[in-house]
Amino acid sequence: MPKLSPALLRARLKRIKLLLCDVDGVLTDGGLFITSEGEFKRFHVQDGIGQRLAAHAGLKVGWVSARPSLITTRRAEELKTDFIIQTREGKVPAVAGILTQTGLTWEEACFVGDDLVDLGVFSRVGLAIAPADGRAEAIAAAHVITKARGGNGCVREVVEMILKAQGKWATVVAEHAK
Repeated sequence: MPKLSPALLRARLKRIKLLLCDVDGVLTDGGLFITSEGEFKRFHVQDGIGQRLAAHAGLKVGWVSARPSLITTRRAEELKTDFIIQTREGKVPAVAGILTQTGLTWEEACFVGDDLVDLGVFSRVGLAIAPADGRAEAIAAAHVITKARGGNGCVREVVEMILKAQGKWATVVAEHAK
């Protein structure tokens, strides 16, 4: 997919109302630690803060993962994530269900993904974004590639991009400077 001109990117960022993220490789660095007691994942605090800032600014936020995980559910609940879908049935139907539930369109959705399982959603959303270390196919299909790697602040980078384009960032900063 050809990358967007700055003007077209800004126009697409302005109409985003729903931020959806893959989990492993986007909200985490993709590493899994599996022991006899369970699994461990590393989430980046900047991504969590970014998600809360997005929600505070009026965006709906959801996670769509092809790998069910109790750790993912726990972190999503901590962050008060609007939608958490963990299914092996495909991400396109999962996102379509969220859009139906919210009354939003594909063009109003941004999806951050890093691998082959994200390509179907990438081809439909208004804004497809891959982290810097996404797989080659995801990077090729994305409208934007972040500077940050997955699990290392890439979602925060996306949130700031959206809120700045929508003219909301200065208000967010001012509210936190009090």
